[in-house]
Amino acid sequence: MTTLRAATFARAATFARAAMINVRAAMTIDGGAMRPVPRRVIRIAAAMPMLAAGWILLSGHVGSPNIFFDGSAGPYPVRVVIRPPGVVPGQAEITVRALTPGVTGVSVQPVRWNLGVEGAPRPDAALRVEGHDAMWTAQLWFMEFGSYSVRVIVDGAEGEHTVIVPVPAMATQRLGMPVSLAMTLGGLGLFLLIGALTIVGAAVREAVLPPGAVPDAARVRRAWIARAIALPVILLAVFGGSRWWDAENSAYLTNMYEPLEITSAVSADAVLTLRITDPEWSEGRWSPFVPDHGKLMHMFLVRDDLAAFAHLHPVRQDSITFRQPLPPLPAGEYRLYADVVHESGFAQTLVDRVTVMETMASAPGLDPDDSWLTELQEDTGAGVPLADGSTMTWDRASEPLVAGQETELRFSVRTPDGAPARLEPYMGMLAHAAVTRDDGAVFIHLHPMGTVSMVAQQLFEQRARGDTIRDAQGELVIRTADSHSTHTSAIAFPYEFPQPGRYRIWVQVRHDGHVLTGMFDAEVAPAS
Repeated sequence: MTTLRAATFARAATFARAAMINVRAAMTIDGGAMRPVPRRVIRIAAAMPMLAAGWILLSGHVGSPNIFFDGSAGPYPVRVVIRPPGVVPGQAEITVRALTPGVTGVSVQPVRWNLGVEGAPRPDAALRVEGHDAMWTAQLWFMEFGSYSVRVIVDGAEGEHTVIVPVPAMATQRLGMPVSLAMTLGGLGLFLLIGALTIVGAAVREAVLPPGAVPDAARVRRAWIARAIALPVILLAVFGGSRWWDAENSAYLTNMYEPLEITSAVSADAVLTLRITDPEWSEGRWSPFVPDHGKLMHMFLVRDDLAAFAHLHPVRQDSITFRQPLPPLPAGEYRLYADVVHESGFAQTLVDRVTVMETMASAPGLDPDDSWLTELQEDTGAGVPLADGSTMTWDRASEPLVAGQETELRFSVRTPDGAPARLEPYMGMLAHAAVTRDDGAVFIHLHPMGTVSMVAQQLFEQRARGDTIRDAQGELVIRTADSHSTHTSAIAFPYEFPQPGRYRIWVQVRHDGHVLTGMFDAEVAPAS
């Protein structure tokens, strides 16, 4: 990577610390419910130009706001794509694609985490997309900030079945007003002001005169006095409206989303310590974390030049501290992304930067599921070589990758003798993938089921059943879903690259008890 690219991410990371990457919602969760806390409004307002420039749109999916889900509604395999609104209240665009024949209709319903189906609006029937017999689309309103799910109800030959897709509803932008519209509204406002003064003057001057009578000088004088009195009254009303609008605007800015603030550092004994320094966390305004794929936190370290990568799982030491022994990573500046999920089903990615001063020996205490890659891999034409002598191939379509265009990232693994590898579940999934743009403006943790959090989906399903009990320690009991244990040598990730540019993809699978990582580069063209 060039120095310019590294500097670009460094600047983006600086904005992250100052609420510039994702403008903070000052949005808190009390028992999982999000509510605004009026703080740092000036800093938030200062961040608006950076938001308009499109740095990072959604922290839960850094720079990658759309939600993808591949799964089944009962017997019906479906792909669900949700494009959340950038403003709240706002409309989300829902697309549902039936992957097998037999589906005759689709409806969708937004369900806020703490209201349940009983407190949700009626499902909306999705419309079949013209020219696509197996695709439906709908628009749903998200009226409040917080953690939602979309219930996708599929009807067909096998009856009616439902699947739940978690969606965070948050404000990530403030829509600006075009200059032309502002001038038009200003002109209309001036016209209304003049009209109001004209009506006041005419009422005082002529309202009680008989038809055809001419106002005398006294009435004309009183009309001008009435106008003079009405003008400050009208201006005062306009000023009051302006103050009301400013208050609404400030409240909206206060609810703009920003992840929890963290600090992280690497010690001389190769242990990374991550602390949640956000006062909203220490004040208990966010609900606790819950394990996703069996881990409270999934941490990714990516060196600025993309030549080193690690997928780690820090252990919680206390309410604000996580510690992670580091594998033998080379020295350099690293981008840190930490995925967490709250009891409400709200998922977010915490961001920071850490410095590894020198190449260290691996620290003791690594999690068996920790994995890393520190050697650049080149595709030989038959795939990229993996650590055990296997090869991983990106089965790319002939069409180029285009930003904003739905695609499927397909990979296959073969053993050293060329036979299809039997992949084993890796933390409940057949594969994991991390995708980042070279400047760090996009980062996403993918699974074959899409971008949704598996535990968030489980939490919504449990709440729908009324199954929300806690253990003796007060921890929410999560019913672990069946593992994706179908043995296969091929995996696919539904995704849509949000921005053009150069990307690197790390694909992780487990084979013969070992976690293997393949690395691939992609050039994404701008949308035409």
